[in-house]
Amino acid sequence: MRTGSQKQPLRTHHSGLTLAALCGAMLAALPAQSSYGQPTDPPSAVTPGSANHPGSANHPGSANNPGSAADATPPTLSAEEQAAIDALFAGNQQPTIPRASTDPRFSNELDIGQVTQGLTQGVFGGRQGVPVQSGNPDMSFILDVAGAHFTRENNDPAAWQLGAHDPNRTGFNLQQLELSINSAVDPYLRFDGNIVFSQFGVEVEEAYMTAFELPGGLQARLGQFLYKFGRINATHPHSWHFVDQPLVNGRFFGGEGTRGLGGELSWLAPLPWFAELTVAIGEANNQCCNRSFYGGEDLGITNWLRHPLYTGRLAQFFAFDDSWSLFWGVSMQTGPNPSGQGNRSQIYGTDLYLRWRPVDATQRQHVSLQAEANLRERQLPGRVLRDWGTYAQLVWQPTLRWETGVRTEWVSGADSDPLDPTWTRLRDRQTVQLTFYPTHFSRFRLQAGRDESRWLAQGDQVGWIVFLAGEVVVGAHGAHGF
Repeated sequence: MRTGSQKQPLRTHHSGLTLAALCGAMLAALPAQSSYGQPTDPPSAVTPGSANHPGSANHPGSANNPGSAADATPPTLSAEEQAAIDALFAGNQQPTIPRASTDPRFSNELDIGQVTQGLTQGVFGGRQGVPVQSGNPDMSFILDVAGAHFTRENNDPAAWQLGAHDPNRTGFNLQQLELSINSAVDPYLRFDGNIVFSQFGVEVEEAYMTAFELPGGLQARLGQFLYKFGRINATHPHSWHFVDQPLVNGRFFGGEGTRGLGGELSWLAPLPWFAELTVAIGEANNQCCNRSFYGGEDLGITNWLRHPLYTGRLAQFFAFDDSWSLFWGVSMQTGPNPSGQGNRSQIYGTDLYLRWRPVDATQRQHVSLQAEANLRERQLPGRVLRDWGTYAQLVWQPTLRWETGVRTEWVSGADSDPLDPTWTRLRDRQTVQLTFYPTHFSRFRLQAGRDESRWLAQGDQVGWIVFLAGEVVVGAHGAHGF
């Protein structure tokens, strides 16, 4: 019960109908049957709570546990309490629970019907059907570790693994330990946070509030979050189908993708199909996430509203039938860069996700094709620098526990690039993966890739990469978006 509500928490130390008495009477009236109306079977020899189950001596419901069901007796009801319960279940009236008369704050009576209605709707004093926080947010830990082997040791694997959570050295790698925290704040706001622990530090990856049900079909976010550019940028590594981040995302945005402090407004268009338009405004600095803009440059700027980074996206979903669907989006990002007064950078992108998943599949079988293509333009003194990058991946899950996929990537180079001065020619990478899911909460992935950087010396252009990665998830973690 929220402390700000006009109705105070229910107290049970008064002389009238007590909550304990009400619950005890209801339990005593229930028949000894299961939820399906069948007689309840006695505990088996290995049932938790039975005498033969290890550690069951004090398990709730066992004979040796004080206050268990075996020892419990219904509380004795007074005539006043019994009459109130009879009236409640007879449906003649909604009885009231008298407050303790010694406290003037509880002089009003609490209508049981209002309490029941509030619990049924999932909200007390709020909008119908929208949950309020329980006091215990959903929390989960996600651990990602990997063993890696690189053949081009003389060229520093960290320079050609561009993702901040990618395995970047031969040996064992702690990719991340992510703490995910999610909760409804009230009927109008939701909180989401992701705190990432690495081997040598901690960072707040995302922490933002979301406002629902704004006028005109609008929804807003405020805080630090991953921008909705393309398909993979707004997601976390545990939802990826490959161990490492695509090269184009690391080159154009940074090791963490593109994210920042700011605000976002999204609008669900009133069309026969799903169409969402999103616009975000944020800060253009931060080397980890906005390297095509101000990045890590300290320019002494104190008012970022005068030099903002804008991100826009239009996402549309089309369901062709019960098994085939297509998700298509276009994105744009624009902001200042540090090469000169008034110089700007723009990134344009398009992405698609085509999936076939039979509606009657019993083993979650599906085939999906995902692709993104980005074009970048940067104003530099006396010229405009253009480069591009793309990737495409095909993933097949034939059974509940097995998945395999292939990915190809192509990223161009540019002469005299102030960000990547040595990346002057085309770079491509081909990758295959095989994944085993013991359960929904764990996975093991074997991945191999061939990387070719054409600007290197002839004997060093081709490198091979092998990963063996493991992941476990514990705690309450919600489903990911489509």
